[in-house]
Amino acid sequence: MTGSLTLLRRLVEMQQFEALHQACLSLPAHSPAEQVLLALALAHLGQPEAAGEALMALAPAALEVDARVDLAAVHLQLGEFDAAQALLEATRPEASEHALLLARLAACYVQHQRGEEALPLYESSLRLQPRIAVYQPLLRLYLQRADLPQAGETLAAADVFWAGEREHWPALQVALYDQQLRGLRLELWLAGDDFARADVWLDSRHAELAEDDYCGLLTGYAQRLAERGHHAQAEDALRRGLQHYPEHPALYQQHAELAELQGRLPQAMTLLHRALHLAGQQQKMTLPLRLKLASVATQGHPALARQVAEQAIEEAGALTPSPEMDAAQIGHWLAQAQVALAGVDAREQHYIVAEARYVEVLQAHPQQVPALQGLGQLYMQLGRIDEAVALFEQVLAIDPARGHAALINARRFPQDEETLIRLETLARRPGLSGPVQPGLLLQLAAAWEKRKDYTKAFTLANEANAASRALLRYDPVAHRQGSARIRHAFSRSLFENRRGIGNDSTLPVFVLGMPRSGTTLIEQILAGHSHIHGAGELGVIPTTIARLESWERNTGSGRHYPDCVDDLSADVVAGITASLLKELRETLPENASEVRHVVDKLPHNFENIGLIKLLFPNARIISVRRDPRDIAISNYFTDYAAKHGGMGFAYDLQWIGEQLADHNLMMHHWNQLFPGEILDVRYEDVVSDPEREARRMLDYLGVQWEPQVLDTSELDRPVKTASVWQVRQPIYQTARERWRRYADFLAPLIAGTNAKIVHKPVEMVSLPVPGMQTEGIACYRQGKLDDAEMLFRRLLHHVPEHATAHFMVGLICVRKGHLAEGIEHMEKGHQTCPWNVNWRRDLAQAYELAEQPEKAQMLRVRHVGTGDSVVSARDVEQNDAIPLGFSIRTSASEPFY
Repeated sequence: MTGSLTLLRRLVEMQQFEALHQACLSLPAHSPAEQVLLALALAHLGQPEAAGEALMALAPAALEVDARVDLAAVHLQLGEFDAAQALLEATRPEASEHALLLARLAACYVQHQRGEEALPLYESSLRLQPRIAVYQPLLRLYLQRADLPQAGETLAAADVFWAGEREHWPALQVALYDQQLRGLRLELWLAGDDFARADVWLDSRHAELAEDDYCGLLTGYAQRLAERGHHAQAEDALRRGLQHYPEHPALYQQHAELAELQGRLPQAMTLLHRALHLAGQQQKMTLPLRLKLASVATQGHPALARQVAEQAIEEAGALTPSPEMDAAQIGHWLAQAQVALAGVDAREQHYIVAEARYVEVLQAHPQQVPALQGLGQLYMQLGRIDEAVALFEQVLAIDPARGHAALINARRFPQDEETLIRLETLARRPGLSGPVQPGLLLQLAAAWEKRKDYTKAFTLANEANAASRALLRYDPVAHRQGSARIRHAFSRSLFENRRGIGNDSTLPVFVLGMPRSGTTLIEQILAGHSHIHGAGELGVIPTTIARLESWERNTGSGRHYPDCVDDLSADVVAGITASLLKELRETLPENASEVRHVVDKLPHNFENIGLIKLLFPNARIISVRRDPRDIAISNYFTDYAAKHGGMGFAYDLQWIGEQLADHNLMMHHWNQLFPGEILDVRYEDVVSDPEREARRMLDYLGVQWEPQVLDTSELDRPVKTASVWQVRQPIYQTARERWRRYADFLAPLIAGTNAKIVHKPVEMVSLPVPGMQTEGIACYRQGKLDDAEMLFRRLLHHVPEHATAHFMVGLICVRKGHLAEGIEHMEKGHQTCPWNVNWRRDLAQAYELAEQPEKAQMLRVRHVGTGDSVVSARDVEQNDAIPLGFSIRTSASEPFY
């Protein structure tokens, strides 16, 4: 019996749990000690229910010491840390020199953030019986307390021990511990800021390690760099790795995660697409990559996110059990894919479908944290607060940090200070975002504010925002310059010269102002009216701006928004506004025939009032004002999911002050341009006398008074902003003068707000009339070559680098027989927009006409198979059959809307 147990425990030490499971099953009968080892195997193989059943008939007190120590290992694996600790502490008096007992008790203490107590236990365990699995946690504890000499000695001892042990271990475990020791060596150097030594050593490993081992080491190094806040160095390390192994999916995946973390979502999606392509080619599992891509794309590209999530569901459904993946793991992957799709459903406001999908996942996997959190957040948006809190309580039991964060967000604060201290320790655990978790620190700041410890609250908020600023690319100087450019572009002369080109519709209503100024409350009041629909933060105006930018890129004009608004003709505006009105109407619920207004409450539209009034001269605009100090504190204490976009300013009090000053100057500009057309509403007036202010707003919109607009807490509609919990409360005044609690900390805010607004002089090309390009193309298609040429040359006079104008002048010259001049212009256009397949074809034909076949062939061959266009070899072969100019059908020649 003793020999059998020795062999079984050797399998445990070597982490051969599948072999342990088979060995236990092969025994004719199980002793209590063997039954515990069977439970341990089941726990490690992802079968917690079966592990629990294996232990049901056992009496822990009747077990021998070794069996009790193994039972504690079962509890540890199942996440039952309190039970494991109690069992080991009760056993320790009779086995004070039991090496494995001490190591496992130390592991319990580590789980409870009692590292100083764990450290001597690990040391004693190693003195009694060295184990490779004990060196690693001990070394990490030395690193946590910055005891680098002791950490170095421990690593050296681990190397010596492992050198004599590794030949007796299975290959899989050898590879695992080899990789861990290599990673610890890097971690030790990084702890001492010895980056140069780490880089040199890492580069030297490339020659001796297999690809997967080297790339695993590299991704671990990048993770450790990120944990210390060195994100640029982490990305550089990954780029160096890609020079060696340009087809390794894991390198692209981690690079994508770093790009996402820093707000570069398009780059992150590109990297994930590349990783997916490579993994598919190499017949590797692509599910994790699809799920990650779906997560990133959900934030701004829901159609892509839906497609990828559906592909993930299909891929998970096609998996079959194997030695590498059992049915439980397959079910886990399928559940994750379903949760990803539910997230897309919620994003696209398919709330009933999303809820059903979440519920279905939780019926099969009741402890699936992402499903619990996703459904809970959905219920928060729908105003079902109590149901959301119940789900967050379930998360709390599984993952205390995430559970408490979700509950604090729902304004359910921990009642004891000990919990807050424990959460703060968790918030300081390094992760991909850096040395701390800023989101959790901000949640804790809210909890300490609730306890009226305002100094503690501000200290935590300050630390959280400092950590986030390290990842931001926000540039306050560039923002100020951009604001000046908007004011310059939307001048009085622009509107005087563009009278009558807008749409007369009064359907759109824009509620705007500084974030956290009260825009959500105003929208809630308006949306309570039977003739008004609150659509939330639609973003239709920023989307229009993005389309304008895309249009200018496609034409190769070199212009950007807002400079290009002077090129909007009546026809283009008609197309844009028709599209926008269609989008607004699509937000309406069924049987909404009485709705006369749709409210878009995107706060930052205060920068876009000029474009709004150009498109919809009769649109109603409500500007929400609030004490700037309250705005500042509210922003500083809010964790914005989109912090790397327009909300970057919110992570620094001076930046907030500068943004407030820019906002005031911008609103002054708009009120000068549109006197009496914008309604100013003060948040403080609304909470003091809601009926008076509500009547004033409804009069401005031209609808009759309805008293139910004041019942904002009863409004049955989703809310997705940072104000999600506030708007479910009756109108309250407790947020007024919140700034007074933090008055001693506001010096940077005051400095930023009061500083003189300085920017560089704005230089901007102005077109005398709009639509020269589109009119020129229309003339060209009608065969009016002289008129078209005049328009395009006139456009080049104002915008000398305009690619479309160059190419069209060139095309006209070629058709008139002026080949040399024509080709010169066509080449200039093509150099700016080399991706344009149709221009490439026309230029190749021009070369043929000029008897330059070598250039024509080179142009065709250079772009075949490069992936930058849809051109094919067949296109090249048949190109001569295309009449010159037939292929002028680029996006630059079509209305962008």
